[in-house]
Amino acid sequence: MTARPGRIALYVLLGVLGAFVAAAGALVQAGLFPGGLLLALAGCVALFYGGAKATGSRAGAAVPAAVWVVSVILLSTSRPEGDFLFAAGVGPYIYLLGGALSAVVCATVPHVPSSGGNRT
Repeated sequence: MTARPGRIALYVLLGVLGAFVAAAGALVQAGLFPGGLLLALAGCVALFYGGAKATGSRAGAAVPAAVWVVSVILLSTSRPEGDFLFAAGVGPYIYLLGGALSAVVCATVPHVPSSGGNRT
């Protein structure tokens, strides 16, 4: 079975959005604690759950989650110049663990089809 070009494009778009959400969350989570942290985590959940709903499969949540994890790991390493995005503190750890937990939950929750208009 071959994948359709539209489906491949959707997964690529979800991967790019995963990188964007990781970068935006890294910048927002420290601002106005705890509001920025909650906003960053809400963005993660929205992307992962929305990806699963848009594709109708668990891969729709797994693809952006995998890109998100890799992006966050790359953003959390310090550079030789001493620059970093995540400071030592409870907020960044909650963002990292909360984002990873939301990815796992959104990828493993069974998707129940809606019963729509089949009522008799």
